[in-house]
Amino acid sequence: MSRLRMGVVGVGALGQHHARLLSELESVQLIAVADPHAKQGRRVADDCHTKWTADFRELLGQIDAISIAAPTTAHVEIASEFINRGIPVFVEKPIACDVRESEELVELAEQKDVILQVGHIERFNPAMITAKRFCGAPKYIRCERLSPFAFRSTDIGVVHDLMIHDIDLVLDLVKSPISSADAFGLSLMSGRDDSIQARLEFENGCVADLSASRVNPTAKRQMQVWSDDGCVNVDFTSCQVTCYTPTEALKFGTPPVELAKQPGTNIEQLKQAVFQTYIRIESPAVASSNALLDELTSFIDCIHDGRQPIVDGQQALQAMRVAERILELVDSHEWDGGQTGLIRPNASYLTPRRLAG
Repeated sequence: MSRLRMGVVGVGALGQHHARLLSELESVQLIAVADPHAKQGRRVADDCHTKWTADFRELLGQIDAISIAAPTTAHVEIASEFINRGIPVFVEKPIACDVRESEELVELAEQKDVILQVGHIERFNPAMITAKRFCGAPKYIRCERLSPFAFRSTDIGVVHDLMIHDIDLVLDLVKSPISSADAFGLSLMSGRDDSIQARLEFENGCVADLSASRVNPTAKRQMQVWSDDGCVNVDFTSCQVTCYTPTEALKFGTPPVELAKQPGTNIEQLKQAVFQTYIRIESPAVASSNALLDELTSFIDCIHDGRQPIVDGQQALQAMRVAERILELVDSHEWDGGQTGLIRPNASYLTPRRLAG
């Protein structure tokens, strides 16, 4: 099999890792990296033993596939150039700035019959892959994705920057249409949405609460999934999964609360028995892997095998539609004084009249 000729457009904080990993794959020949910033572009090109160009259009006609990690505002322009020439495209999340642009890109890829994969990397997180085996049919999901302010990706807000990961994961887990949603949020640093709370309710009864903030003292990326089978906790940062499942003693024995009412029951022993006798705690093994490498390798495999990506354009578009609905709810949320939209630190309506948008 001949080596796949590839290029990378945008080699900043994330794109440089795309370039590095692709340059190390035996199945890939990294033809060049494209970035308008000469110093960064040349540095990455030198590190990856390839060429640099300021104009991504110079890659057209030289490559078999492209990886795009440019700012979100440039996704449609760049990706369209390659799709129009029949070149498979991997584009980082979010797929585009809004639903209209996302639809435009997805429709173009379908018209040209070109592979379009979107970089929702948490689908490839080994902790999430492991956790899905234990999630059952979700009844309630809680997601928290918090980080310090990074002073990058400021062309988009926290919904498209961070929450979009959890939107995609929740849609993949629940697999049911959304029946209602609610959201409110704050703007603290960027002039855009920096901290958002959202609730999604699905037609099958599942409820998902999503919290995202990029102005938090510490980083946290966790998800809890509750089902009839118990609770699964996923820590995306440490790649750990913890499962809490009811034992036979809890499901079919005398309820602990009834035992507590019986004369002479040792309550302290009963407390200690909760996570021994009644609720089983397990930490399934999680494979050690590089999610970005797995994601890029999957894209390459799709090109060779002619199959659809794990996260294709349509799935990314669905996540964008939910994200846009959340932002609409944030914009319409009413605070004291009749003010609507994002709460801001210098505003006079910091005390909310109600918590529903």
